[in-house]
Amino acid sequence: MDCIFCKIIRGEIPVYKVYEDDDSVAFLDANPVNPGHTLVLPKKHFANFEEAPEDALLATMKTVKKVGRSLKDNLGILGYNVYENNDPIAGQVVHHLHFHVIPRQVGDGLKLWHQGKYNHGEGQAILNKIKIN
Repeated sequence: MDCIFCKIIRGEIPVYKVYEDDDSVAFLDANPVNPGHTLVLPKKHFANFEEAPEDALLATMKTVKKVGRSLKDNLGILGYNVYENNDPIAGQVVHHLHFHVIPRQVGDGLKLWHQGKYNHGEGQAILNKIKIN
């Protein structure tokens, strides 16, 4: 497979590896938005969040939690964002499921999204379309 993350997992491309177990791997992002920005991904190739089975998601999220704790304990950060881009319209560039764990500090200037508001009746209309029964 020509996936860059699969090549990293196979050891063909060097990275700064933060953590690895049988199911997942974590390494520093080559283009960090903040120091310590880490990518966490399952070792098995899944193109996106929806494609991954629940056991792979659970194993990967356990690693996300470990990475977040390490960032807080060792970098002295106050918190972190966990971010996943699902499909190209949402900014997914590498089509191998991965989570960004982004350390945060007061005044770091990082804004991840703009918040809006629902117009009158809009929230209910959207809820009616997406509610899971």
